[in-house]
Amino acid sequence: MKICILSRNPNLYSTSAIVNAATEMGHEVEVIDPLLCYMVIAAHRPSIHYKGRELNNFDAVIPRIGASITFYGTAVVRQFEMMGSFCVNESVAISRSRDKLRSLQLLARKGIGLPVTCFAHSTKFTGDLISQVGGAPLVIKLLEGTQGIGVVLAETHNAAESVIEAFRGLKQNILVQEFVKEANSCDIRCFVIGDKVVAAMMRKGRDGDFRSNLHRGGSVLKVKLTPEERSTAVRAAKIMGLNVAGVDILRANHGPVVMEVNSSPGLEGIEAATDVNVAGKIVAWIEKNVQSSTTRTKGKG
Repeated sequence: MKICILSRNPNLYSTSAIVNAATEMGHEVEVIDPLLCYMVIAAHRPSIHYKGRELNNFDAVIPRIGASITFYGTAVVRQFEMMGSFCVNESVAISRSRDKLRSLQLLARKGIGLPVTCFAHSTKFTGDLISQVGGAPLVIKLLEGTQGIGVVLAETHNAAESVIEAFRGLKQNILVQEFVKEANSCDIRCFVIGDKVVAAMMRKGRDGDFRSNLHRGGSVLKVKLTPEERSTAVRAAKIMGLNVAGVDILRANHGPVVMEVNSSPGLEGIEAATDVNVAGKIVAWIEKNVQSSTTRTKGKG
């Protein structure tokens, strides 16, 4: 196969790991910066060009689209779909997962366990908003935040009111969520490929920080999932329409609750924690599905 990886940096661990795995398995791989692509929008012969040449002979496309370039990156993926390419994660699914509110609404509609969540913009009834999620402590998130940025734990009612009012003054859309104390500042990243969880790790926030993101100094260890946790992770990825996803869950007293579904999950932390060749499993899944599968959306949405 000839595989295209859409990534801005070929030296990133995740990108290079997939390149190495695919090469070792006998495939030809090229890393393409999506921001350097330009597209011809035509009814009969849509095309993508890169550094003066047309891209038209890839068997599979692996999008590694960063959050900061979601709009243009998904446009490039959509163009590949219009050309009939097999995209591991489709543009509509990536866009769904990047919209925190939309993703939570889709998961809730399908009965996936979630932390009690409220969404607000400029409500002046801050006290009622806080009470809807069970009161303080609670978590307040900017809708556009990533990697733990724009996420605040308000431990008291007064602190929660102050943070919400500050975000309101900035005219920001916010999510207010119950704080799952029993999770003990830990979450579980489940790496889903197709209909299986191929690897899982527990992430724990550094001392004094409830956020477990590795970018913020969190630590990781291998973890054994319950059948319910596996099922929840796979269902969440399928609801988003993602074939490759990182599903983040918390262990609440009433069962697993999903925090986020990531369409471009990093490989470094989970491969180190589990000794699983996740990159190789991605390529193996492509080998099995590239011929039989077709793009469902054909660039729609």
